[in-house]
Amino acid sequence: MTAPPQPPRRPGADALARIGHPVPPADPADASPHSFPDGGTWRTEVPSVEGPEALATVLKESSRLDVPVHRVSQGSGIWMLTDAEITEMVDACAERAIELCLFTGPRGTWDTGAATRTDSGGAGLRARGHDALAGCVEDALRATELGVRCLLVADEGVLWTLHRMRATGVLPADTTFKASALIGPANPASYAVYEHLGADSLNVPSDLTLEHLTEIRRASRAPLDLYVEAPDDLGGFVRMYEAAELIRRGAPLYLKFGLSKSAGIYPYGAHLREHTLATARERVRRGRLVLDLLARHGADAGMSPLGSRLPGELRRFPAPEGN
Repeated sequence: MTAPPQPPRRPGADALARIGHPVPPADPADASPHSFPDGGTWRTEVPSVEGPEALATVLKESSRLDVPVHRVSQGSGIWMLTDAEITEMVDACAERAIELCLFTGPRGTWDTGAATRTDSGGAGLRARGHDALAGCVEDALRATELGVRCLLVADEGVLWTLHRMRATGVLPADTTFKASALIGPANPASYAVYEHLGADSLNVPSDLTLEHLTEIRRASRAPLDLYVEAPDDLGGFVRMYEAAELIRRGAPLYLKFGLSKSAGIYPYGAHLREHTLATARERVRRGRLVLDLLARHGADAGMSPLGSRLPGELRRFPAPEGN
């Protein structure tokens, strides 16, 4: 008879137990009951992949370091890429069965509004006015026509609009929407609202506690995106040793390999080339470190098969017809 699988080893638990130091047990009630439709509990994402050259760097480094990649995402925006660049990225990702996620259109931080330059941050990344909303719609149409099937969104109205377009066939039915980290919901009620508005995966603030993730999972099964290492503008947190517990509580979960102590690269251009390629390589290396920790603790089981991208059935608000 085959022995049952052993539970993951908690960091330092065995050594601490040998010297009589108490180790708090994991509470089974904290574990998420949810998974991806393929049965997996976690996937991987490399963010800030700003163009074909950065993508090629990520693909080369992920092969060299044997880092499985389910999704790559871009932060500068669809409007910062040519058709040829988008097509090149679509083709490269399709060859490796990796989901490509591109950011939609104009946002408040780059708009002419003054509020985002104040200490309060104003309306942040949200689309200001009809024209900004329309720009996001235009980006979505252009990207999906070129083969992109995952769109990054930083505004609730844009999300709801794009979801209605998907529901009515204006956008392909298999298009998925990912809520940006800069508007990420921080409590279970807001998380559930984003799911109902059409989000298929949701970034949450990188400083949410483990208990916060458990609370979210009691309200929603929509896939969760979390920086295991966060960029400085999101706090710069490094939570590698928590990876196994993040999966246990937050599944289904995308582990995002960000990079702290690194200058921003949005919006990307050739003037930032060397820095962007260097940080792309390092993000993949950080991913290898996270995967090594999971393996060392016996917590690396449950990864979705490569090529998996759909979130499963989620709850939505009824989409009204017409206006």
